[in-house]
Parts: sequence; C-alpha cells; structure tokens
Amino acid sequence: MGHTVEPGLYRLGCPTPDSDVFVSANYTLSFDALRSALAGRDVYILVLDTKGINVWCAAGKGTFGTEELVRRIGITGLAGIVRHRRLILPQLSAPGVSWPDVVRGSGFLVEYGPVRAHDLPEYLAAHKATPAMRRVEFPLRDRVVLIPVELVQALPFMLVPVAALGFLVSWFIAAELVLAVFAGTVLFPILLPMLPTKDFSTKGLILGVLVMIPPAILGAGAFAPFQLAAAAATLLIFTPVTAYLALNFTGSTPFTSRTGVKKEIFRYIPVMAAMLSSGAILAVLAGALHLLGVI
Repeated sequence: MGHTVEPGLYRLGCPTPDSDVFVSANYTLSFDALRSALAGRDVYILVLDTKGINVWCAAGKGTFGTEELVRRIGITGLAGIVRHRRLILPQLSAPGVSWPDVVRGSGFLVEYGPVRAHDLPEYLAAHKATPAMRRVEFPLRDRVVLIPVELVQALPFMLVPVAALGFLVSWFIAAELVLAVFAGTVLFPILLPMLPTKDFSTKGLILGVLVMIPPAILGAGAFAPFQLAAAAATLLIFTPVTAYLALNFTGSTPFTSRTGVKKEIFRYIPVMAAMLSSGAILAVLAGALHLLGVI
C-alpha cells in the first residue's frame, strides 16, 4: 500500500480562483496520469482519500464517493479558493458519486471528463466528450500487461505446493499444478474474449478442462487399471485452480461489477471446492488401489 498520495488540494502550475478543479484518487498512478495529462496547465487537483485504490475500483467500493467528495471539499476550504462551482471528475468515478447530493452538500456541480486522462487536452477544448472518450476498451495489450501482476500474486502460493507435490508425490503432478496456474494467470487474460459464457468462473472451468485433458490422459497411464479414475481426479483437482485464478481476474477488468463478482463467488466457489475435494479423494483411492495391485 505504498503507492498513495496524501489526500488534499494540490496546485499544478500557477492556478487562479478561476482555474479548473480536477478530482482524483490518492492512488499514485491515477494521480500521476492526471497531472501528466495536464502538464503545462494551471489547475487544481483535489485528491480524495480512496485508501490507495484507483478511481474505478474505489468508486465501486464507495471510497471514491459522494460523502468523501463533499467532506474533502469542506476540509480543503475549496469554496473559498475558487470563484466558480464546478468540479471535473473522471468518468469511471460515476458509480460512486451522486451529483445531486454533491450539489446539495457542497454547492459544487459535477462534470464528468473522459475515461482516460490522455484525452483531457482534447476534452478541455470544448468541455465535451466524444463517443470514443466515453468508451472503455480492454484490448489484448491491456490484458497482457496485467499478466506479470497475476503471476507475482500467485507465485508465493504456488511454490510450497509445487515443491511438496514434487518431493512427496511426483514431479509430473507438480508440473500439472504449474500448468493449471499458468492457464489461469497467462492464458486466461489472453483468451478472455474468446472463451464462451459470461461468468469468469465458467470461462476458467472451460479453459482448465481444455488445458488439463492432455496431461490427465498422459499421467493416467501409470495407474493401470485405474486410468479413467486417475484422469478424472486430475481434471477435478487442477481445473478449479485455473477457474479460481480466472475468477480472481475480475478485479483487473473494466467490465465486471461488485454485485456480479459477489454472485460468482457464492455460486462457484462451493463448486470449485467440491471438485477439488472429490478429485483428491478419487486420486487417493486410485493411487491406493494401484499400489495394492487391486484388479
């Protein structure tokens, strides 16, 4: 949580009482993107206390919201610094801000700027956004750039299980876990628009099955005559790993909602847990019967 800016009112250049006031989150990257786009202009930047969370996520969580905006206007004494009564907010803050309540609570009008900060110079020429400025895109480049973040988050939780499986059970099975994690953190962001269904969890389950079928068949050969049970166990154990990581990716996308993610969690986490536990039981039984030579 070190990527934060102290909440408050900042001057960019030499603003006057008639200069524009922009509102941002106190997440460093959000603040830096805004001030970079406004370089060379004399403006004010009002930074809200969003707990170090970016604009869109903070709006969904309520920290970039009406109450904090009205409160910050009062704390900074903004009404006594500028003569006008207009604030320019990022478009993606709209889910958390009720402009009528802001007007009633502070006397300031809310104007929503474009989605991306780099469109601000063009927007400010007429204070009007084009349809392209209002549209949220999530192309391949934006998805791929998130892959290292997903890998870094997953790595600490993967090292111990992989080592334990490798030394205690089989390095082939350990490699299957690595493949499942790779599918959820690397392949899923790349293939996201191409995977069927709407829910991220079911997208992840589909991807997990497709990726794990070859190693499941290959690894099951060592469990004769219980190859079918061993293959099923592999799918049941490792497919939920990919699906869980896919569900986790909802926090990195611009087209999920807080309520939708909650529904997915309550609907699919029990399914993933059931698959994982039943797969583990089946794997133990298949392994034990194989070692005992039961036919």
